[in-house]
This record gives sequence, structure tokens and C-alpha cells, in this order.
Amino acid sequence: MSGNSIANETISQKRTREPFSLYRFLTNKYFLYCVSITLFLSLWDYVAREKIFRDSLARPLEVWDQLVMLTQIKFAGTHLWGHIWASMQRVLIGFVLASIVAIPLGLFMALNKYVNAIVKPLFDLFKPMPPIAWVSIAILWFGIGETSKVFIIIIGTFVPCLLNAYNGVRLVDPELYDVIRVLGGKRRDEIIHVCFPASFPAIFAGLQISLSSAWTCVLAAELMNSRNGMGFLIKRGMDTHQPTLVLGGMILIAAAACLTSLLITMAERKLCPWQRNIENL
Repeated sequence: MSGNSIANETISQKRTREPFSLYRFLTNKYFLYCVSITLFLSLWDYVAREKIFRDSLARPLEVWDQLVMLTQIKFAGTHLWGHIWASMQRVLIGFVLASIVAIPLGLFMALNKYVNAIVKPLFDLFKPMPPIAWVSIAILWFGIGETSKVFIIIIGTFVPCLLNAYNGVRLVDPELYDVIRVLGGKRRDEIIHVCFPASFPAIFAGLQISLSSAWTCVLAAELMNSRNGMGFLIKRGMDTHQPTLVLGGMILIAAAACLTSLLITMAERKLCPWQRNIENL
């Protein structure tokens, strides 16, 4: 027996073992995952082997060998794990700083019309501006050190966090507030028991988008000027015409982004246990 808690309601589902079926096996999502990855790697290997892009595309096994080699030797004075941690550290610092400012500000904008009137015009002015446009001004303000890289990440992650927190509150069903009022609740109860919990899914969606933007921004920052990090590996591979290093850096960034996204998903499941999993869509 397994139980899924939804608000104050518990739904129990009984799983029964079904007889083996070839159709069920072929349509199993994990089998399809394996098929998808296998086809992708096969196509990649074929294109590289036939040199469709000349020598600018390495084969999957060559990229794997390059990554293994980087774990055993120092590259630009740092092991592979040092480059991974350098990028991860920049992303985490920028992401956390942006989140702890943007989420409360977005909530206040949605709950207070005066805060909204003051902040929203400025937010609408800077919102369409791509984070990459801030690279040059960040270098002028903070130089080529860590501060400029973190600043670019903050700019890139701030907008999705604030926007989703703001819309998460504004899109709460008004009938939920009516229920609190009928039960004798006050404005404080509406905010704590309805507004915040109902806006959590939108906030976490904003965090996922912000995290993706953070990895894009750290790559852009490290490509501009850096002596370590995964973006540095890609740039060095590009400068020395080593496609194995370029593709290896891209794979490392994808894996790190996937891991951090998974952590956000786990936190969302912990803090939003009432959410239902919709199957077969």
C-alpha cells in the first residue's frame, strides 16, 4: 500500500503485479528513455564518424575518454572537480542571493498595491533586457573577478523568481479567500493559510526557470573571462580546436544543471505534499 497526502486528505493506492506483456514492456517509459538515449548517441556517433562536420565533432567515446583524463590530471592548474565546483559555486551564490530578494519582493508587490505601484514600473523597464546585455557593464563596474560573474547570474535569475512569485499570488482562486472569511479568518489568516501555500507551485516553477537561466549566465560569464569553471573548459577547447573538450564541458554543464534542478524538485515535493501527480498526459 502506498499513500499520497493531498492537503488534509490521504489517497491510498493499491498496486497489483500484472502479468508480463510485450506491449507493456515496449511502452514502458524507462524503456523508451533508454531507446531515446541510444538513438541519440548512435546518431551522434554516426555523424562524427562520417565527418559530416569535418573534425569539429568528436565521437561519444572520445568525449568520455577526455572527461576521464581530466579527472586524473590538472587542467590549467585545477582538477576537473575544481572546475565543476567553481561554476557550481557561482551559480549557487547568484541563485540564492537573487531568490531571497526577488521572492519576498514579488509577494509584497502582489499583496500591497503601494509596493506594486513603486516597483512594477521599474521592473517592467528592466524585464525585457536580456541578462547577457549586462556582461559589458558588469565588467566595467566590478572588473573581471568573481563579483561580475555573480552579478550577471543575479540579473538573470531575479526576473523569473519575482515574476512567478507575483503571479502566483495574483492567480490564487478568490473562492479560497471566501472560505477563510466564512470561517471567521482575518487578513493574516488569508495570507498564511491560503496565499502562501497556493503560490508555492508558481514560486517553485520560477525557481526552476531561474536555475536554468543561472547556468546560461554562468556559461556566458565564464566564456568572456575566466581561469576556471566549465565555461572556461569550453572556451579553451574552442581556442585550441579540441571538440572533445568543448562537448565534455557542455555535458558537464547539462549534468550539473540537471542535478540542481532535481534538488529543487525534491524540495517542492517536500513543501507541497498536496500536489497531485497527473499521469498519462
